Order: sequence, then structure tokens, then C-alpha cells
Amino acid sequence: MRIGLFGGSFDPPHEGHLLVSEIALRRLRLDRLWWLVSPGNPLKDPAGRASLKERLDACRKLAKSPRIVVSALESEIGTRFTYDTLRYLRRHCPGVRFVWIMGADNLLDFHRWRRWRDIAALAPIAVIDRPGATLRTAAAKAARSLAPWRLNERDAPRLASMSPPAFVLLHERRLAQSSTALRAGQRKTGSV
Repeated sequence: MRIGLFGGSFDPPHEGHLLVSEIALRRLRLDRLWWLVSPGNPLKDPAGRASLKERLDACRKLAKSPRIVVSALESEIGTRFTYDTLRYLRRHCPGVRFVWIMGADNLLDFHRWRRWRDIAALAPIAVIDRPGATLRTAAAKAARSLAPWRLNERDAPRLASMSPPAFVLLHERRLAQSSTALRAGQRKTGSV
């Protein structure tokens, strides 16, 4: 089983999340993709964040594909950090080939994540290009550090079978939607 793990606040979830998921499922030839709805991103201000239940409900309403599973796993196992989540999954699902999925905008800050180098040693990583990040991605600290293990895009279907560290940057159609911009728009219109 080849499963993509797409973590985030999903506050709110939007069509860009779906597009990243569809690209990952197709280009990496994954069996499933799990949306790991975070109980709270340690790098983001919790003020004004929708409740976990509200975000899970919104994700389930948006993600209609039977291949996308919406999960509160991190809340259930009591973690907010990707490293701890990956360690848990590797212990409890030894036969599954996990791939960490992130947007290129997250790669720009990946070096700020707790134990980011250890995350890269636990699971191959697929980075999906995002508007505004394309030209800055190659210069990101984590991208430079992981450069020796970067796959050519045409080899993306092999990523789930590879031993980490391994990563690929995928370029394809992009949407400019972002949860941050959607929240800002909701605050302006008073719909939050």
C-alpha cells in the first residue's frame, strides 16, 4: 500500500488542497492520500482558528474522492509534530509505504519544522509547486540540504518505493488559493 500523507491546518480547506491531492495521487501512483488535519500548527498563531471538528467537517465536505481519507490522527495519538506522527505510523503500519506531501510554500519554511532532517530520514517527500513559491523553492534551506536525494520529476512514480531521504518537486497546474487569504477575506466580510 502506497499512502500519501498531506498534513496541515486546513483552515479552511479549499480547491488548492484538492488539486495538490489529485496531483500527488496521480503522479506518485498512490493508493490513498490521507489529509492529516492538525490539532494546531506549532508555527501558526492559534488565534481565530476554527475548531478541529469544524475543520474536519469542512474537509469531509470538500474531499469527496474515496481515495482521500480525512483524519484527525494527530489529535488521536496526541501529537502536533510531523516527526512524531511519522514515527508512530512507521511503528504501527510497517508494510505501508508512506510519502510526505507538501506544497512548495511549506518547503520554504521546512527548515523551521521540529526535527526536519529526521522527517526527511523517515519518509520520502513530494513537494508540489505552488504559486509564489516556484522561483524561491530551489534556494530554500531544506531544498539545498536535500539536493543530493532529489529525483527527476519523471521518476516521481518510484518515490514511494524509495528509501528516505528522497524527494521530488512536481510542477503542474496550480491554483492561487490559500487558507490564509481565505481567512483574511472572511474577516473582512465578517463571515468568521
